[in-house]
Amino acid sequence: MQRDEAEPAAIDRGRYGDAVTPWEDTAWRADALGWARRELAAHGLRPAREWRVRLRPWSVLFRLTLVGGDAVWFKANPPASAFEAGLGAALARRVPGHVLRPLAVDTDRGWSLLPDGGEVFRDLLAREPHDPRAWEEPLRQYAAMQRALIPYADEIERLGVPGARTTALPGVFDRIVEESTALSADDRTRLLAARPRLVDRCAELAAAGIADSLDHADLHDAQMFRPAPGRFTFFDWGDALVSHPFCSFLVPARLAAERYGPEVLPRLRDAYLEPWTGDGRTSAGLRRALALAGRLAAVGRAGSWGRLFPGAAAAGSSQAAAWLLELVTERSAS
Repeated sequence: MQRDEAEPAAIDRGRYGDAVTPWEDTAWRADALGWARRELAAHGLRPAREWRVRLRPWSVLFRLTLVGGDAVWFKANPPASAFEAGLGAALARRVPGHVLRPLAVDTDRGWSLLPDGGEVFRDLLAREPHDPRAWEEPLRQYAAMQRALIPYADEIERLGVPGARTTALPGVFDRIVEESTALSADDRTRLLAARPRLVDRCAELAAAGIADSLDHADLHDAQMFRPAPGRFTFFDWGDALVSHPFCSFLVPARLAAERYGPEVLPRLRDAYLEPWTGDGRTSAGLRRALALAGRLAAVGRAGSWGRLFPGAAAAGSSQAAAWLLELVTERSAS
């Protein structure tokens, strides 16, 4: 019996078998798939029968194989990260070559249709498992992109990207602590006792003179493509913030340290900081700023866990609490 083309060949739910997403709504599925097909047709592209679905509490993805063998991706974001569609289009205009250029976006519904980006960086690392230098160039290119985006920080925030600017982080911290349903009374006491130090660190970091920019906030090895040797593009902006750019170093630094050992961090730190040199900045000052951001980035990471589809609030609150509690464990990214 031939499979109905309205049904996917596979559905990947990962570790989130109970996650409730719009996929469960038959009308929504038909609407989303119809939109993707119409937008492909506008580009002269036609999907084959083969397609697959990936469901997570923070996104719905369709992988659509095209006639001819290429593939495209449909992505639907929850309401709290629906900004990703418009942000992707804006980044393609402002920093072309650093990001994917969407084939189509629906900013009202938080839908994006994206081309395949090539090899994922994680696959490259799997082939070269013992070379931490592989991280240096993507970090350098990512930092250069962040610096280029500084003049557009206000524009990015107007697209709906959450603001977590350096001087506003104490207020973000207060909101997350107040709204959390996963923190114990003891946790709240410890966090509130740490707040004055948080305020001091924010003030010191703001005084370092690096303006706020776009923070990916979850820059791991499966959020980058390597479309060609020496070139990297960055994607999956649903956790993004307008914040101190150095907060982005937290996630890749931890991944690299876990894989290769902490001795690799000075090289990766210097690669990331290279595009930020000049304008009278000293190496010591940049390293100090990076260390401060590595501690403060936990606030932004906590906030991003609130951007899930309705029905996944409990999981998000638990993860947000875990990130907040890092503020009182003094784990550093750098």
